[in-house]
Amino acid sequence: MANYWQNWQIAPEVRAVLDKAPEVVLPKNKDEIIELAMGGQEDTFEVKYEIPDSNIVVTEAAVVRCRNGLSVNFPEPHMRRRDPNCMFIGDSRPTDKPRFDEAFPQYRFADVRRDTFAWLAGQPLSVICTYIGGAETGLLGILIAPKNAGCFSGALADIQGLVNIDDLPKTFKPDAIIYLAPVFRHTHFGGKQVVVNNRFDDLHEVFSYNLYPGPSAKKGIYSVLLDIGEREQWLTLHGAAVQVVTPYENIVTILHEGASGSGKSEMLEYAHRQRDGRLLLGVNRVTKEALDLSMDETCMLKPVTDDMAISHPRDQKKNPKLVVRDAEQAWFIRINHITSYGTDPHLERTCIHTAEPLLYLNIAGQPHSTALLWEHIEDAPGKPCTNPRVILPRKLMDNVVNYPVEVDFRSFGIRAPLCTQKNPTYGIIGMLHILPPALAWLWRLVAPRGDSNPSIIGSSGLQTEGVGTFWPFATGKMANYANLLLDQFVSTPQTRHVLIPNQHIGAWKVGFMPQWLVREYLARRGAAKYLPEHIGAARCPLLGYIPNRMKIEGTVVPEEFFHVERQPEVGEQAYDVGAKILTGFFHQEIKKYLQPELSQLGQDIINCCLEGGDLEDYKKFC
Repeated sequence: MANYWQNWQIAPEVRAVLDKAPEVVLPKNKDEIIELAMGGQEDTFEVKYEIPDSNIVVTEAAVVRCRNGLSVNFPEPHMRRRDPNCMFIGDSRPTDKPRFDEAFPQYRFADVRRDTFAWLAGQPLSVICTYIGGAETGLLGILIAPKNAGCFSGALADIQGLVNIDDLPKTFKPDAIIYLAPVFRHTHFGGKQVVVNNRFDDLHEVFSYNLYPGPSAKKGIYSVLLDIGEREQWLTLHGAAVQVVTPYENIVTILHEGASGSGKSEMLEYAHRQRDGRLLLGVNRVTKEALDLSMDETCMLKPVTDDMAISHPRDQKKNPKLVVRDAEQAWFIRINHITSYGTDPHLERTCIHTAEPLLYLNIAGQPHSTALLWEHIEDAPGKPCTNPRVILPRKLMDNVVNYPVEVDFRSFGIRAPLCTQKNPTYGIIGMLHILPPALAWLWRLVAPRGDSNPSIIGSSGLQTEGVGTFWPFATGKMANYANLLLDQFVSTPQTRHVLIPNQHIGAWKVGFMPQWLVREYLARRGAAKYLPEHIGAARCPLLGYIPNRMKIEGTVVPEEFFHVERQPEVGEQAYDVGAKILTGFFHQEIKKYLQPELSQLGQDIINCCLEGGDLEDYKKFC
């Protein structure tokens, strides 16, 4: 087996890890990875590690073999979701992110890297090779992990696509390497999640010190793509793209960007209906009034991307519309909203009657039973985990699009809180806002995470995820990514920009229904532009323009879902308080980008916002 890596172009210390390990297995297909994940057991398997220099054995995960795949659960509730502050930089290259040596002054990363290799060299290991961003990029990476962590290997292999080791050239050179060493979170980091990115000129190392795959197998690869893109001047956007085919066979492509919980995966879902087939637009939290809409025929959806959308120069060329394709081979789908049978029949059917075993996280699977999407494990008695997941390969999705697509609309999603006269908040965002490109760019710099994010730790209140909402995963300079985004907006003038909230519109609890209905509306409306008499300026300049009315299949949506200040439960005074909160947050966040590296156009747009610019000012920029 050693012949596989003896001629690989890897550092001597990495080769030594593989040479010294008591065993190295190289699974070549999904069946072999599943057997690794089960540790040779038939029903259940616990992923355990002994903490060095102690008699303590820690169980990191429990794996259960179900009829439709593997259910993986983590005993510690805080390990069931990504910690947004777990990424550190181990090298000395330019960055605006926390450096490891500064965050952990008791250690030197060079020493921790050496100790990580020493620990791995004493473990039975597995090594897999995967694509990075799809076969089209030409980028490849490897994972070096303990043999018993097959559940982690399976997550990475599904998400990025497994490459058979036999198909690699003898002098194979990886573009990235992930090292998995879960025990270090106990020996060095007080039980917390820590992921360290270590960048070289031609290699990106990711050191994952926890077993939950979100920060590393999922977002760690995102860090690799963003690092390479920063150097080569292209972006991997944080968004879900879908081709929407109307009943009249018109096709409109929407890219929905935003932080975790902003509706990216939901943009690929069909609208959830009530039992009688109606669509529940919302429930007024003050009056308890419910508003239903009827829509007999909805658009067909052709998914393109779920979370990571590559915009690569070879696809973009000089197209006046943004062009994207998927950076993943499987989607890391959060299913906390599926609480009972029939919530999402299409996804439920795909996962229950699956064509191949799937990987479920934070789902209460039982040996040889069927893992069900609505049976979430509990973080505490009576408190379901807010971050259950299924990793679903793209090839199992109906009507999935496997080629680059032109984007007609870039939408931005935000989780909006309840807003009333008694409790004014920034939940003043109407059902649809049309944004000038300069203002749309500012929204991506500020990138509000929004209200009650279900998938990460410590997510309450108005917080930022920064440039394009991919900043939590980026390793370089904020201004560089801001420039790349602005250049992209300027060079794709035929792609239009909208803002869509979820969860609340003023006093109305709406869930994700606004974006499902707006998707239907934009698809039917197509490329038609708004005439001046059909839209008006929002009361808050940061919210762009508002359509005077929205009519879908003969149903007119009430104006109070667009002009939130006209809701009796909100009113102008509470709206203005919310606008002040939102404006203050924008000013606080955009000041960070006024760095020497930021382009002059970017600086002008930011200063316009800080000086209280209006919509006509924003329209002049691009």
